[in-house]
Amino acid sequence: RRPPATMVVKTEKCAFSEYNVYPGHGMRMVRRDGQPVTLGGSKTKSMMLQRMKPSKLQWTQGWRRLNKKMQVDTTVKKRTRKTTKFQRAIVGASLEDLKKKKTQKPHERSAQREAALREVKERNKAKKAASKKSEGGAKGKAFQKTKGFGKGATGGKQR
Repeated sequence: RRPPATMVVKTEKCAFSEYNVYPGHGMRMVRRDGQPVTLGGSKTKSMMLQRMKPSKLQWTQGWRRLNKKMQVDTTVKKRTRKTTKFQRAIVGASLEDLKKKKTQKPHERSAQREAALREVKERNKAKKAASKKSEGGAKGKAFQKTKGFGKGATGGKQR
């Protein structure tokens, strides 16, 4: 034998008190903005027309919720997986080079940096010296272009 089927009753929530309104009970009111509102009875209609706040009246669900009188479904925070760090090689540096740099002591790193800076300075000095040699007989000061102001201005409209 089959168990008796349970009847499904379509209930609506009262717009004011938030209690269930069963078929054949309550009333429907259309707000000025055209929104149909279901009310539980004359008491809720009266309170709504008086513009009472449901959260100020103890018998409404809104007040009970605000004053923690009922169990509110709290959503359990979804646990997120912790991201794992993964190191990849960068263009111009292999993974082994990166690991070596990471394990270096700070004083070794600073010494290496200073050596690199010294080398760059020496290279620049050598370049300057080479360019001075090649210039040799040329005049010291080259023609300086101005923005149209001062004595060396060129172009512009003649009056």
